[in-house]
Amino acid sequence: MTRIETIAVHGGRDDLAELGVHAPPIDLSTTYPVPDQALGGEALGEWATGAAHASSPVYARLHNPTVARFEQALARLEHTDAAVAFGSGMAAVTAVIQAACVMAGKPHVVAVRPLYGGTDHLLSSGLLGVSTTYVEAGLVSSAIRPDTGLVVVETPANPNLDQVDIEHVVRQAGAVPVMVDNTFATPILQNPALHGASYVLHSGTKYLGGHGDVLGGVVACSEDRAAALRQVRIITGAVLHPLGGYLLHRGLATLPLRVEAASRSAAVLTARLAEHDAVEFVRYPSASVQLRGTGAMIAFGVHGDPTAVVRRLKLVTPAVSLGSVDTLIEHPWALTHRLVPGEELRASGVPENLLRISVGLEHVEDIWEDLNAALCDVPYVKPSPTDYLVMTATH
Repeated sequence: MTRIETIAVHGGRDDLAELGVHAPPIDLSTTYPVPDQALGGEALGEWATGAAHASSPVYARLHNPTVARFEQALARLEHTDAAVAFGSGMAAVTAVIQAACVMAGKPHVVAVRPLYGGTDHLLSSGLLGVSTTYVEAGLVSSAIRPDTGLVVVETPANPNLDQVDIEHVVRQAGAVPVMVDNTFATPILQNPALHGASYVLHSGTKYLGGHGDVLGGVVACSEDRAAALRQVRIITGAVLHPLGGYLLHRGLATLPLRVEAASRSAAVLTARLAEHDAVEFVRYPSASVQLRGTGAMIAFGVHGDPTAVVRRLKLVTPAVSLGSVDTLIEHPWALTHRLVPGEELRASGVPENLLRISVGLEHVEDIWEDLNAALCDVPYVKPSPTDYLVMTATH
């Protein structure tokens, strides 16, 4: 069995020897010659029905070879038949909802909070003509209705790193497909499809690209579900630019190394934050059969003003997003989850004083010195002794 590090390097490159090149080429064509117009029309018709292959790309909105290589590589990493890439993570989420709910005539979604704020806002907005019932992970079955088209979970969850037992949710969902946002874990640490998930979603902007310079989303799934997603992509035009496909494909080659290195630093920082007087609690994933490591995301609460901590940082970048080579920090209540109603956000385990940090590839001591200095500069009232570290167990 080929190991994941090897797949990350060689996935999606099967045609390079035939092309006589070493690095995957970037195909920037917007249109392709079709000398036989009848055959070109047949190809167009095949793409329009969601086919994975046809005799000609015809037009870039229908297919792009550079993007297809990235899709093939990601599918191999996630152990699925196929993957479909989009122009952003939100375009990918939207396509899944359209395919599973709107096209299927089942306009009801069951979602487990917390989720990425953008996903939460899309589901609660009614913009796509769907209604959403939010429940705890153990109550999914109670919310399933005859018109439920999709169950949505994220694990580890954004931003508090809650872990959800995927197999338990899948059992509760029954015949209803389950979409798992796997952005935080990456396919290096977790493969939801192996636990029964129908759709595995990634914001490729994060760890897959890994350098904060490409926007994209991707969904790994079975071929029949991929066909419906391709139809949505063609009709809506939510395509990933070839340069984005190239950068995301290139990012996969170093993904195992980046995740491993950042995870090591995150474990060190977690232990130190848990002992810091200015820190109220720390949430960090625990490894399990489902999650093969702890990852590089940390959530922690402070006794003082969280925005004051952020303002005092010198090295760590105060910014949304995550998974980059540099360490990023943000205050979810002010930024990524601002559009989620406060009482609902708090009820899902996200308090106002929570900060989310994405650990990068800087030296761990440099990251710690910056965090420690910022925390020590913020006034706070020391609480009574408590157990600060919370390993987020799967439930």
